Amino acid sequence: MSSVGSVQSKRVLIADDDPLLVMLLEHHLSAAGYRVTSVGDGAAALECIRINSPEFLILDSMMPVMGGAEVLRRLRAEGRSTQMKIIMLTTLSMERHVVSVLNLGASDFLSKPFSPDELVARLDRLSLAHAA
Repeated sequence: MSSVGSVQSKRVLIADDDPLLVMLLEHHLSAAGYRVTSVGDGAAALECIRINSPEFLILDSMMPVMGGAEVLRRLRAEGRSTQMKIIMLTTLSMERHVVSVLNLGASDFLSKPFSPDELVARLDRLSLAHAA
């Protein structure tokens, strides 16, 4: 698990329309010391990012209103995709999709289904790289 002191102040925004997954991730990330906020669609994610400026974004690729790829495009256009670490969650794991979201500014990529512990480990790794 995480070293709580190292991530204690790190804010994470989860943008996913699956309430059960969001609840599971909120539990695991909070237990690991992250401060978690969640929204259910891409448009709400952009608004939350503008208000709260989280260090990390966990972004589902397929959501109502606006999908993850469009969120990445808009963050990149605003110059925000380099200011936060973004992990894309998706059921689409074809190479061209992975390359596309990485080129749009995602820091990492996880195919669904995945282990919440793996997500925490990836956030911890990105947190250490972010602090360096």
